[in-house]
Amino acid sequence: MRTPLDRVRHAISFEIIGLVIIVFAFKHLGYDAGHIGVLGVVLSVIATGWNYIYNIGFDKFLLKRFGSIKKTTLIRIFHALIFEGGLVIITVPMIACFLNVGLFQALILDIGLVIFYVIYAYVFNLGYDKVFPVPEHAAKESH
Repeated sequence: MRTPLDRVRHAISFEIIGLVIIVFAFKHLGYDAGHIGVLGVVLSVIATGWNYIYNIGFDKFLLKRFGSIKKTTLIRIFHALIFEGGLVIITVPMIACFLNVGLFQALILDIGLVIFYVIYAYVFNLGYDKVFPVPEHAAKESH
C-alpha cells in the first residue's frame, strides 16, 4: 500500500499537472490563462467537495435501500453517471458565467474537460506508478 505522504504527493501533483495542461490548452483556444487558472482551481475544489458529499449520500442510500454499501459493476456505473451528471449541473453555469459564454458552449467545454481528465488520469497514474512504484513488501502487505 502507498503511504499517506505518497497519497498526498499523488493528489497534489495530479491536480497541479492537470491544471497546467488545461491552462495551456485553453490559452491556445483564446481564453485568458489567469481566468482559466482560477476557474480550474475553483472547479477542482467544487469537484472535491461534491465527491465527498455525493459519496456519503450514495453510501447512505445504498445502506438504507439494500442494507449494504457493496457496489456491483452496475451500481458502480450508475454511481459514476450520477456523479458526473451532478457535477455538470453544478459546473456548467459557473463555466458559462466565468468565461462569459452560453450554456451550450459551457457544456461542450465541460464535456471536453471530462474527456481530458479520464484520459489524463489513466496516463498520469500509469506514469506515477512507474516513477514512484509501490515497494514490493508494501504491495504484499496490502493483500
